[in-house]
Amino acid sequence: MSQLNIPETNDPRVVIVGGGFGGINLAKHLKNLPVQVVLLDRNNYHLFQPLLYQVSTAGLEPDSIAFPLRGIFRKQKNLVFRMAEVTGVRAAENILETGIGELRYDYLVFATGSNTNFFGNKTIEAQAIGMKSLIEAVQIRNYVVKQFEESLLLSDPEEIKPKLNFVMVGGGPTGVELAGAFAELRKYILPKDYPSIPQNLMNVYLVEAGPRLLASFTEKTSETTLKSLEELGVRVMLSTHVNEYDGKVVTLSNGEQIKSHSLLWSAGVKGVPVAGLPADILLPNGRILVNEFNQVKGYENIYAIGDIAQMTNDSRFPKGYPMVAQVAIQQGVNLAKNIKLGMQKKPVIAFHYKDLGSMATIGRNRAVVEMGKLKMHGFFAWVVWMVVHLMSLLGFRNKLVVFINWFYRYFTFERGTRIIIKRGAANIVKLRQTIEH
Repeated sequence: MSQLNIPETNDPRVVIVGGGFGGINLAKHLKNLPVQVVLLDRNNYHLFQPLLYQVSTAGLEPDSIAFPLRGIFRKQKNLVFRMAEVTGVRAAENILETGIGELRYDYLVFATGSNTNFFGNKTIEAQAIGMKSLIEAVQIRNYVVKQFEESLLLSDPEEIKPKLNFVMVGGGPTGVELAGAFAELRKYILPKDYPSIPQNLMNVYLVEAGPRLLASFTEKTSETTLKSLEELGVRVMLSTHVNEYDGKVVTLSNGEQIKSHSLLWSAGVKGVPVAGLPADILLPNGRILVNEFNQVKGYENIYAIGDIAQMTNDSRFPKGYPMVAQVAIQQGVNLAKNIKLGMQKKPVIAFHYKDLGSMATIGRNRAVVEMGKLKMHGFFAWVVWMVVHLMSLLGFRNKLVVFINWFYRYFTFERGTRIIIKRGAANIVKLRQTIEH
């Protein structure tokens, strides 16, 4: 037995670090191979991150987008799951270090995903909040509802505005979806739940450093998105970045200042590498250099897939593949094939990304979808977005719950359970320290 109480085996041991899209798809496709699969994750659930923003705006409950990892692999006899924090690797000894013991491996795969990237701005990092975890999404929901409740205690509009000014940073799909969801809170929920608060006291800002929203989409789609958000009442600020934020005032590069207690950061992500790898294969954005077979540079039996992997074998993506779920899924499937081929002493297959398209929802009856030459926006795109995300959720129960939620919300203009779970103020600084430690 290992220190993690994992049975010893004569089969090759494949250790996968991370239960995200890449990790679970790799593990699933190793099901019928004569290997022992050990899956490690700091949480005991797989998180469907594309719908995190709906949890943060009370559109869905947390358990609707999380699925127990043990439930996913209940029938996979060659897999062992342990909830553990990986602390380092001793590659020369084929040993992985964790907070609960050491583990020998034959193949090691990093699928650790990504975290919020504040681009080195420690002041903003201390005050703003990202949206990469279930804890953060729930605390955002608690915090937003608390801001509404506390606004009822004030009579001066100038004191209420900072509580109800919500600033989103980053014009990618997450920022666009978050801004649209907050705009719908303003339009549908504020007048019903808090009729004494004038609707014009709540403002939603979307700040993007680049010249347009959804930079990976076509220019026409970006323009459509901008127009839709503005119709919802979102104030979009392009070619603008946040210089400073002290928890009370957002200072922008154009000189404007916004009084706000809420800065939600979705301007970028960075990889989450593991200690023990050489510094020359770690990039400033936290990603690990890999070859076209997802092998970590300089190693034959260590791999990286998904957001953590920096692969530049495709002229379409000279700076590496986008940090999206489809890349992780496809790399996981390809690596499983290569492990099988390697065990059979056959040539392995280089990874080539099949771009299945991009999509983002802006709000009720509003979305944009690009799939090859097919480009849609409006109601039909919104339906396509819902179907794709619904089918991508794990577990029949989760699919059913989310479908019922969406169906109910569409006809009632309601949101989810808008309750504050934790008593007292959800202090952003304390929240970040809790998450980090």
